Amino acid sequence: MNIELTNGKKTIVRSKQQYEANLESFKSRGFVPVSAVKKEIKKSKIVDLVDKVVQLKPKKKKNVKKNKK
Repeated sequence: MNIELTNGKKTIVRSKQQYEANLESFKSRGFVPVSAVKKEIKKSKIVDLVDKVVQLKPKKKKNVKKNKK
């Protein structure tokens, strides 16, 4: 029987027997069974996004000298 392990960005498949034998090394490397990890999906609302928008400042006009010597 195989078990899927993940550390957040990498997923590996190992046998249940190997996982139980090396449980401490898997935990030290951050691997946990995929079934134990639950992903929360948040739906963003327009109100939340509007609060995070940064207002842009108008560009400053630069004075350019026309008569360069």
